[in-house]
Amino acid sequence: MATTDTAVDDDFLSKADPYRGELLAHCYRMLGSVHDAEDLVQETYLRAWRAYDKFEERSSLRTWLYRIATRACLTALESRNRRPLPTNLGGPTDDPEGPLTENHEVPWLEPIPDTMVGADRTDPASIVTSRESIRLALIAALQHLPPRQRAVLILRDVMKWRAAEVAELLDTTTAAVNSTLQRARAQLDQVTPKEDEVVEPTTPEQRELLERYVKAFEEYNTAAMVDLFTSDAVWEMPPFLNWVQGAKRIARFIAAQCPAEGPGDQVLVPTVANGQPAFGLYMRGEDGVHRAFQLQVLSLTAAGVAHAVVFFDLSLFEVFNLPAVLTDLSDFQSMHVPSTSAGRRK
Repeated sequence: MATTDTAVDDDFLSKADPYRGELLAHCYRMLGSVHDAEDLVQETYLRAWRAYDKFEERSSLRTWLYRIATRACLTALESRNRRPLPTNLGGPTDDPEGPLTENHEVPWLEPIPDTMVGADRTDPASIVTSRESIRLALIAALQHLPPRQRAVLILRDVMKWRAAEVAELLDTTTAAVNSTLQRARAQLDQVTPKEDEVVEPTTPEQRELLERYVKAFEEYNTAAMVDLFTSDAVWEMPPFLNWVQGAKRIARFIAAQCPAEGPGDQVLVPTVANGQPAFGLYMRGEDGVHRAFQLQVLSLTAAGVAHAVVFFDLSLFEVFNLPAVLTDLSDFQSMHVPSTSAGRRK
């Protein structure tokens, strides 16, 4: 019997494991948290493993796993609040030099590494689809939708499920699914920010912009930072409620609120989050050691950096495979900007 059980376990794992990354992306779209998404994927696989002997293959294993994952997410969302960004909770501050207001009670939106959800693969078609479907702006907008609307929109517009398949999952009718999808799309249009088209750092001009971004921060040159951002760019940094709009205000905000005092205090290590260029920023302490300080995720347009979401949750550094302390700065002397076709620079 043990041999049979082992054979069943091996069969399940060999067939189910290839879907782990895309299921993580699916749960992340639903929940807005990389930590919660990991927990729900684990729960999905546990439920599927326990029920595998009852799997009748009336649908594909992939579809079956998505059904389990979606239902697990809907159950979890019954007792959880949506995950916002500071821009979802109020207007921009008029006083960049004013005191910061911090709120750790809010379950803030979290970024996710491309490497965890397969968005760093080399297949061009899958890259475009997976990156666009995990952009921070979209994940933030999805948080405005009620859970069932969120599920319907993701399954229909992202996963391209047929309405009948979604209806079966949600125990409802095709007409109800189509109606829910229509309402979800209308709501999403209302809350999605109207930004210039986000681009990837693939051209020499865009990569040069990011090189200048690194240089400006590492030299702590706030005057140079003004030229990096678009005129209506946004800078926000959960768990702080304060956020600013406009290139000059962003520079003033950084000058007033950042503990850096001069060149060398900050080191930026490139990574990729949500299909977007990102940096782990390390701040030098009084002992001369650079420690993890914040994770910056940038929305890049042809005109410059249009949006920077700066996360102060230091647990994200481990998620992004970034060290807590930089012990050998020589590894980062020749800084390269993040490429959305790979993980962080080795």
